[in-house]
This record gives sequence, C-alpha cells and structure tokens, in this order.
Amino acid sequence: MNHPALPVTTTTARADVIIVGGGLMGAATAFFARQKGLSVILLERDLVGQYASGTNFGNVRRQGRFLPQLPLANRSRAIWGKLPELIGEDVEFLPSGHVRVAFKPQDSARLEQYAQDCKPYGLNLELYSGRKAIDRFPMLAADVDCASFSPLDGHANPRLAAPAFGRAARRAGATVLEGMEVSNITRTSEDFVVETAKGQRFTAPLLQISSGAWGQKMAAAFGDNLRLTPKAPQMGVTEPVPYRIQPVIGYASWVEEEGVYLRQVERGNIIFGGGFRGTVDLVAKRARLDPLNTVRQMPHLERILPDFARLRVIRTWTGIEGYTDDDLPIMGPSPHVPGLYYAFGFCGHGFQLGPGVGATMADLLLSGKTDIPLEPFSIARFA
Repeated sequence: MNHPALPVTTTTARADVIIVGGGLMGAATAFFARQKGLSVILLERDLVGQYASGTNFGNVRRQGRFLPQLPLANRSRAIWGKLPELIGEDVEFLPSGHVRVAFKPQDSARLEQYAQDCKPYGLNLELYSGRKAIDRFPMLAADVDCASFSPLDGHANPRLAAPAFGRAARRAGATVLEGMEVSNITRTSEDFVVETAKGQRFTAPLLQISSGAWGQKMAAAFGDNLRLTPKAPQMGVTEPVPYRIQPVIGYASWVEEEGVYLRQVERGNIIFGGGFRGTVDLVAKRARLDPLNTVRQMPHLERILPDFARLRVIRTWTGIEGYTDDDLPIMGPSPHVPGLYYAFGFCGHGFQLGPGVGATMADLLLSGKTDIPLEPFSIARFA
C-alpha cells in the first residue's frame, strides 16, 4: 500500500484507490479506506454532499428495509452511534426511535409480519395496537390501527453528514477534490486512468464509482448496464413549534401517495417528505419541485398528526436520487472489470446506510472481501 496521497499541485497524481463521487457513500468510503491504510483520491464534480446526500429527509431507520439489507443497516447504525468520536464532528444524530403507523388492517398485518421476520437479523420492534398505540404515542391520530416502533433508530442532519466525512477523510490523509468533473475513465493493464474536464489525470489500481444518479453512465462505459431512473424527492419544513415529537413517524402504506413521513428537530421545526417524486434533468443537474405534491402530502400528514393542519410550511426543496427497477442499490464489485467497485443507486434509502456502506466498501477495496452479504445488490443481477 502507498503512503497517503499528497495534495495535488500538478496535473497528475496516483493513489491506491480513486473514488468518483463525493456524496455520503464516497466520502465515508474515503474515510474508512484511509483508516485501513489505503491512499485515496476522492473526486467530486461539485461540492461534497451537494446532491441526494445533502437534500434528503435525514432518516436513520432500519425497520421496513429489505431483510437481506439489515446486516448492512445494523453495521451502519453501530457507526452512527459513535460518529463524534470517530470523525470528530457532530452531525446531529439523535436516536429518537422510528415509528411506522398503519390505519388499514392489511397494512397492520404487514407490520406484524415484518416484526417477526426481522428478528433473526437482530432488529427487535415493539408493536402497539389501537388504544395502546395512542397511549404510547399521544401525538398520533385517534384512529391509528397499529404502530411499529424501532427504539434505536432516529434521524440526523443530511446537510452535515457527507461534508463531515469528507473533512474527516482529508484530515486522515485522503486527497479530497471538489469541482472536479470527470470527463473520461479508461483501464490500462494495471491502472484506471481518470481524466477531468480541467485536464488533470489520476491513476489507481482500484476505482469506486459512487456518483449517485449519474452512476449508470459510468458503469455502462465498462459494460455493466442497468436502468437507473432519476427522481426528485419532495421535502418541506414547517414553522417552529414547541418540541414534543421525538421519534420519526412514517405512514406505513403501500399506496405511493400515502407514504409520507415527518420528524421534529429540537429547534421546533417539523421536516416532512414522501408521496410522489418529481422529475430530474441530469444534464442540467436540476430537480423539479412540484408544489402540487406538497399540497397532496398535507391530508396524509394530517392523518398521522392531526395538529399538522395548523402549521405553516416555510420552505420546500428537492434533490436528485437514482432508482433501480427493483428498488435496491448497486453495491459491490463489477462482474466484468477487476478492481472496479460500485456504490450508487440507493433509491432514496441510502442515508442511514452511508457509514456502513463506507466501512464495507473499504473492506472490499482492501481485500476484496467483506462479512456483509452483498449478493442481492450486485450489478450482475441486471445482466
């Protein structure tokens, strides 16, 4: 392994690994790879954490995930709990708990089944039905049929997380470069050669693509093809009110429009999102915020939290996320190109996974192996 990469003062530099994309996945991988002694060059086209990593809801939840993803989510949750001492910064992680509420018997049955199915994966959920749900969570609507509570989940500030990992990676010796748009990537007999629009050239025997919704094009250049649909989540925040909602609350419905969620920060504002997603222009790097979707969110938010009807919405925003056809991420090695790894397309579910993804990808970059099962997320499934 090489020594830490030096600051780039010329047009070329070499490292053990190049990471393309400075979202939470790329920045966390850079940090953990440095912890393992690998030299790292992280290239971000704009700013670290600017896109999906910095504009999402901030949910740090495990419940409701695809069951084979829980080992990765569990690893990530353990890292979230020790982030300040690990990276030296506070990203406002609050283990407030996460509640999924159902109003229809069929949705309650799914919550009950999931609570049984997730136990072998080490996730223990608390179920409350009818009046017991209201007694446990008095802010909820009186007609809640079932509430599933994951007490160790919570939320964090997405605007802080990826930049904090990027700074920690730089302090650990990684070369973290913003404003570096990649124009071309080629493979020689020994190295990947990454060229930027500014004329710089970087080489490494290992390459990780973590460029979010733009990952599809980069993977296709190496013969790894899939359909990745860019979508724009619809978020908003209310005026501040007295703090009384500790857990994150989500509407457990399998009707897309009803799938809303909310959380209150200690400053008093209630952050919300969900429902339909907007469209994206990847070339212009623009996501469309649909005001009508904000209007559609309101009755479902009020269904969960009746007092929501009295609040004023003071800001709305969106971001750019990449969605696969099966709603599962692309993570792991390329089946075609030795030394090439992927971590992108997390389908709006990636924020909680970010630290665990970084640690797991660092395992792969160091040795080609990890204890976390990644087979369901291989890009080979789309071959």
